[in-house]
Amino acid sequence: MDENKKSIKVLVVGCGNMGSSHALAYHAMQDKFEICGLVSTGKSKEVLNDRLGNSYPLYEDYEKALNDTNPDAVCISTYPDTHEQYAIKAFDKGCHVFVEKPLADSVEGAERVVEAAKKANKKLVVGYILRHHPSWEKFIELSQDLGKPLVMRMNLNQQSDGKMWTLHRNLMKSLSPIVDCGVHYIDVMCQMARSKPIQVYAIGARLTEDIPEENYNYGQLQIRFEDGSVGWYEAGWGPMMSETAFFVKDVIGPKGAVSIVAKDAGGEGKSDSIEAHTKTESLRVHYADLNSGEKFAKEDTWIDLKDEPDHQELCNRQQQYFYKSILENIDLDNHMQDAVDSLKIAFACDKSVKTGEIVRL
Repeated sequence: MDENKKSIKVLVVGCGNMGSSHALAYHAMQDKFEICGLVSTGKSKEVLNDRLGNSYPLYEDYEKALNDTNPDAVCISTYPDTHEQYAIKAFDKGCHVFVEKPLADSVEGAERVVEAAKKANKKLVVGYILRHHPSWEKFIELSQDLGKPLVMRMNLNQQSDGKMWTLHRNLMKSLSPIVDCGVHYIDVMCQMARSKPIQVYAIGARLTEDIPEENYNYGQLQIRFEDGSVGWYEAGWGPMMSETAFFVKDVIGPKGAVSIVAKDAGGEGKSDSIEAHTKTESLRVHYADLNSGEKFAKEDTWIDLKDEPDHQELCNRQQQYFYKSILENIDLDNHMQDAVDSLKIAFACDKSVKTGEIVRL
């Protein structure tokens, strides 16, 4: 990488939780990025700019900001129903795009964004934060040693109130928890199984009248893969959710199991903590081997990984990858296709909830 190249002008669109974290990453990497504007419709941009020393121009209107600042790149962390429109407008202006997951609020929309990126010959990086976490990379790597088929068990239920419940209600105007949150874990399961997903079945329940009638704030999905592997994921949002067993990250195979054991992040009061969602703390490896007395032949192994980045550091790493992808012209075809594929599976699960039927992929 040529470190002498000029920094990349980036327009930050959406200044809430994730937008703020990405802006902090850009602000800390001024040799690589130059923030040329902060965009939001509410007060979040002023709050963020105050944290950043009131250094940057503020905009209410995305198109005006795009025209005024003429950025090299756009970072989109708005609600999912704007992702497609905002990303395509950025590509039309000749910008590279970093967009938070999910890529769009429909499969067809996601495909249109990818098509626009390819047509403009610009980079599209989707915010799959777990792909930049060394402990999750190790979790996936260790799953390859368990034999086949795999059983993958994951959940992330969030007992939310206040600002987080407001955020969740706004998200549910367009997407369910198993789509918005589930794409992360579906992506992980696909990396673990390395097999074609062939069918899904999902259930859901609407536990509040505070969300649209057609949506639900609790869902559980099941995926069957071609090689016999299966996986489930559970997600619920809201003040009524239980904090019992909200943090399960587990994979089992014929040869044993690997589990994320997050004693702190999985503890009481942490279910709606963005910081806790990516924590691993330790990996526990269990071996299925039995001795002649049919007792376990080997004790479980604990792996305490030294490189345990916090949420902000993970956002920094995502933006370092975005920078590298632009300067080194990294081929992102597989990255983009994986984002579309995980969304296809998530929406198939959403369809299953709403029809009560198994959906074949």
